[in-house]
Amino acid sequence: MTRSPPPESPSGNQSSELFDYNLFATCPALMDAAAREAGAGATVSLTALGEQLGSAAMFTLADTANRHPPLLKQFDRFGNRRDEVEFHPAWHELLGRLIAAGLHTGAWANPGRGAHATRAAGYMLWAEIENGTQCPATMSYGAVPVLAHQPQDFASWMPLLLSRDYDPRFIPASRKRGVLMGMGMTERQGGSDVRSNTTRATPVGRGGPGGEYRLTGHKWFFSAPMCDAFLVLAQAPGGLSCFFMPRYLPDGTLNSLRLQRLKDKLGNRSNASSEVELDSAWSVLAGEEGRGISTILEMGVYTRLDNAVASAGLMRQCVSQAIHHARERAAFGHLLIDQPLMRNVLADLSLECEAAIALAMRLARAFDAGADESETLLRRVLTPAAKYWICKRGPVVGAEAMEVLGGNGYIEDGPLARRFRELPLNSIWEGSGNIMCLDVLRALSRRSRAREALETMLSAARGRDARFDAFVTGLSGELDSVSDVPADAPADARRVTQRIALAVQAALLLTDGPAPSGEAFLASRLVEGAPGAFGTLPRGVDLMALVERVFRN
Repeated sequence: MTRSPPPESPSGNQSSELFDYNLFATCPALMDAAAREAGAGATVSLTALGEQLGSAAMFTLADTANRHPPLLKQFDRFGNRRDEVEFHPAWHELLGRLIAAGLHTGAWANPGRGAHATRAAGYMLWAEIENGTQCPATMSYGAVPVLAHQPQDFASWMPLLLSRDYDPRFIPASRKRGVLMGMGMTERQGGSDVRSNTTRATPVGRGGPGGEYRLTGHKWFFSAPMCDAFLVLAQAPGGLSCFFMPRYLPDGTLNSLRLQRLKDKLGNRSNASSEVELDSAWSVLAGEEGRGISTILEMGVYTRLDNAVASAGLMRQCVSQAIHHARERAAFGHLLIDQPLMRNVLADLSLECEAAIALAMRLARAFDAGADESETLLRRVLTPAAKYWICKRGPVVGAEAMEVLGGNGYIEDGPLARRFRELPLNSIWEGSGNIMCLDVLRALSRRSRAREALETMLSAARGRDARFDAFVTGLSGELDSVSDVPADAPADARRVTQRIALAVQAALLLTDGPAPSGEAFLASRLVEGAPGAFGTLPRGVDLMALVERVFRN
């Protein structure tokens, strides 16, 4: 049905601001995924959160926090080292609300069926509004299972990490109502190759798990330096190891973390990232010496989940803004959304967004499984695959959505510029694309049962459509060929990872999604040469059904 253009506004043929709407209740794709993966009980809390986050006040707080980036205070007025980061009040207001909602560690504080999936849905909604505050939240989320292995050493920190009280004061953790965790892995000379790290850890006494060490060296990217403690990699006598490093020493004095400067980043500008020199900084060994990578990657598994979830949320907000604009902007005598080619673009963007939501939420459910070994195995391959694919598609979706708004999408005071600058970060953070693809191949090695878990999941959709069956059969042949290849630098790792992600998305839409979504995905994503430019959905696809799945007004 063709709609009439809206009445002329004083500003002419311009779309209105999009706010004061319920982020959750207007996204049937997320509502369905949350009910499926987290249980129907999650709907009430998520609806309330969606109403809060969609308010004009939240959009304003987010924009304000990003227009006033943090400042580094290295010294006090007497010349003493302070190494403190100052933030705009909008940042503190946002982070306080995030923590009050339990979007940092709430899944650990209230475990049970659907805890991680419910948190993922809420985290996805938060990503639509502001992303800098998600950095300390997700690292705190991932730090909990690492520290839980050593309750004798970190028991006093656990209640503070699980607290829903945000305490921004720069004081010792023992005097605070709640704390946050950061991370320091990357060094100048190595980047992702953390085995080449040069920071040294010297034991104070006999060392070992829970033992005291002094760390000396540097970190090129030290994430969220305003946090109360950090997980840091350094070379101990037994090899690369992971250490728990607080900002304050047990005696209440500052630890010797010397913040050199804050990074001037493309996006994520509300949040602080820094370079730091460690001058015999006091730390405690987390895990065992020589096991630093596996220890800190337990944190990384959860942050990779959040990378995928946040990218899906960012995509949804970009697509919502494009749909909203097209519903109100007229050109050549008709609303944009009634122009056939524009409608195809919006439907294609919506389909990409729905598939990302389905994949991210299905992955979150695998973190809820607890003792379910098949879900744990599935998580092993699906985490890097989802992180790779969703985060790779995000910037492309953001760019196309920006083009829908034209020049109004390209300006800084529009709704998309900040989000477009945020989107590449999730691909880079916690392991870039190649790292993820190599991890997928390691998960699928002959000694791993993760492939069996993946194929079991895909088998649930077999027999529903010949196109899907043929795609999965071809994928199985590719997995046969890569399982015998050493996972050091196989040239086809990206193609295999992409096809795994597409197969899982297709399976989810076939078994759980509405028929128009499943049909459109099969017809456009599983064909040779796909995916291409947006706006190329074939004839016969129910375009408006796809649009309404992502932003229903």
